[in-house]
Amino acid sequence: MGSGVGGDLLAALQQDPALAIGATLVLGLIVGSFLNVVIYRLPKMLEAGWQDQAAELRGEEIPERERFDLISPRSRCPSCGHSIGALENIPVLSWLFLRGRCKACGTRISARYPAVELASAMLCAGAVWQFGFTLAAAGAVVLSLFLLVLALIDLDTQLLPDGMTLPLLWIGLVFNLGATYAPIEEAVVGAMIGYLSLWSIYWIFRLATGKEGMGYGDFKLLAALGAWFGWYTLPAIILLASAVGALVGITLIVFARHQRGTPIPFGPYLAGAGLLALYVREPVAAIFGVS
Repeated sequence: MGSGVGGDLLAALQQDPALAIGATLVLGLIVGSFLNVVIYRLPKMLEAGWQDQAAELRGEEIPERERFDLISPRSRCPSCGHSIGALENIPVLSWLFLRGRCKACGTRISARYPAVELASAMLCAGAVWQFGFTLAAAGAVVLSLFLLVLALIDLDTQLLPDGMTLPLLWIGLVFNLGATYAPIEEAVVGAMIGYLSLWSIYWIFRLATGKEGMGYGDFKLLAALGAWFGWYTLPAIILLASAVGALVGITLIVFARHQRGTPIPFGPYLAGAGLLALYVREPVAAIFGVS
């Protein structure tokens, strides 16, 4: 009976695009709430781990801390410590109902929380709208949500965690075992070229100027995009990310008095270019004569 109901639901989602998009939209909102947790907590978890490793290398005792991971403790107001209840954690709606403020102390809650939830929902629904209720859509959802999280973590901390970039690379290769987005040979070559291209630029710039122009996380993210889409998308991804990054950098210098030496994270631009490649890879493939 249970499997029959599940089979009927799956068939309905496959046959009714509007139903599939609507269901994915709701799922994206729910997942987006969790993504906010990942974006906020993962960098802090990494920092705590680095501090523990440094203490261990110095022969010091590792300090005891309250458990802090993606599951525990429960979400709470950073100002007053008020635990967020279930009714205060409904994606988007709770933020609107509370008028963007903590129920207990009235401290303003950033609008980025509902923005991430909405972005997650739109990315998920967009994947199903583009690819249908298929394996390609499932992969597009996974890739889109990874890129959303990586872009915002890099924007906040200038970090692209290995715990996300490397799994993203391997997941892309797994999907392409069946040539979901690119033949596996082109995906493997894409991963290699993606890493080595930015690695080479990094060392050329460092040898020429004595400065680091980007982080190793950027190499791994581009390698992951190469693993998803194949080598032929990489020139377009790099060109688009570099052009938008340069435009934003110039705008910040001119209008926001941004110092020239202040680093600008490259990850968000790579992520944005990767999302674009997800939907226009076929025209890019045609340009390079790849079927």
